[in-house]
Amino acid sequence: MLTLEGISKSFPGVRALAGVNLEVGLGEIHGLLGENGAGKSTLIKIIAGALAPDEGDMIFAGAPARWSSPREAKLAGVHVVYQEFALFPQLSVAENVFLGSERRNRFGLIDHARTRREAGALLARLGVSLDVSATVASLSVADQQMVEIARAMTRNVRLLILDEPTAVIAGREVALLFERLRRLREDGVSVLFISHRLDEVFALCDRVTVLKDGRHVGTHETGDVTRSRLISMMVGRDLGDLFPPRREVARMREPVLRTERVAIGDRVQDISIELYAGEIVALAGMVGAGRTELALGLFGAMPLAKGAIHIDGARFTSMSPAKAIRLGMGLVTEDRKSQGLALLLDVAANITGPALAEVTRRGLVDRELEAAIAAREIERYRIGCRGPATAVATMSGGNQQKVIVARWARICRTVLILDEPTRGIDVGAKAEIYRIMRELAAAGVAILMITSELTEVIGMADRVIVMREGRITGEMPGSAATEEAIMHLATSERAA
Repeated sequence: MLTLEGISKSFPGVRALAGVNLEVGLGEIHGLLGENGAGKSTLIKIIAGALAPDEGDMIFAGAPARWSSPREAKLAGVHVVYQEFALFPQLSVAENVFLGSERRNRFGLIDHARTRREAGALLARLGVSLDVSATVASLSVADQQMVEIARAMTRNVRLLILDEPTAVIAGREVALLFERLRRLREDGVSVLFISHRLDEVFALCDRVTVLKDGRHVGTHETGDVTRSRLISMMVGRDLGDLFPPRREVARMREPVLRTERVAIGDRVQDISIELYAGEIVALAGMVGAGRTELALGLFGAMPLAKGAIHIDGARFTSMSPAKAIRLGMGLVTEDRKSQGLALLLDVAANITGPALAEVTRRGLVDRELEAAIAAREIERYRIGCRGPATAVATMSGGNQQKVIVARWARICRTVLILDEPTRGIDVGAKAEIYRIMRELAAAGVAILMITSELTEVIGMADRVIVMREGRITGEMPGSAATEEAIMHLATSERAA
């Protein structure tokens, strides 16, 4: 379906792609892997017509192709579903499906009945049952994703490109997505699947191509290559065990944080948990289980509806982020770009942000002191940047994440909450985040890790707490955790 030969692309001071080859067969699901900065996004944009290559040839459906615009690529059958959906929340499902290719009657007016009917038929082909009159804003993220894919099908999609499609879904939703992609493959649609989650690549893809530093490293049948080999191809070195070894945690007599039948909003009900110094606790569960709401409530970003939080022996029936920071807590949010980073500021300002008093002199920020603090953290956490004055918006996802972790690690002394700490970052950056977590735990910080990756839960947790529909359904030691046991509790009907 698609062949790329010798594709190169340069930007001022950066060679993003250098002679890349890629072949995606008819009716094939092909994985595309690489660290952040490997050139995947640039390659996608070239295939989709958003960028023109400096060199190289593209053959699509047996004919030479060079798109002058994304619209031209879509008309040829190329459609991209990005991590950030291009949907209009206040329009209906049907209206979003046919946006740009509206169904009209003989008077040139939009035929709403036909629009709804055909949208329902397209979704049915994907095995999705949705109210096509409902607004997109009312849908789950997984259903919004299906609306994006249905939109692609309105243009007779021949190549579907999915950029980190499972970054915002988990569990059963991932299984349903894969089932629908296999159905498209059976219909002759080719799929280019970009993901940092190797388990998913092995479960779904027929072949996999690896890029590193803008170059093609290799293409393999997924059945002929190992996980460790793919990691080595991506990072250029053997990482050994991705997860640092567990250490024996001597549980303190009193927990550093304890919740007393906490309720938060309409999602979290009757939660009582304990966190101990030096322990990494994984909070597992399906999307919508209430894990993020619990994290926000503990940090004071969402109000407590009832119950109390005990920190170092003190009882609180209300919390705020300012109070949480004074108590030595930190929160790495799920969405680093909209909630975690000040994208218009540099690395130094982002690292010192929660502790401005430390770098303020006579009401003004001491930029020299701020830069000195940031320089130490850059070295300590191996943050890839030009220095403290680097704009965080220009950095890779993995290095942005390390900036956020560095920010909280330097001031956090009691509890650090990490909500999806490795979402959307490459395997090398993941290894660094895991190392940092172990070091912080060894220094006595209690870590609460929310993650949808079960391999991450099993590899990192000293203890696992599982939630379903806002309640705790079970708990187990990390050493005894298995994917089957976690999924059983995540889908259990009764709270423990």
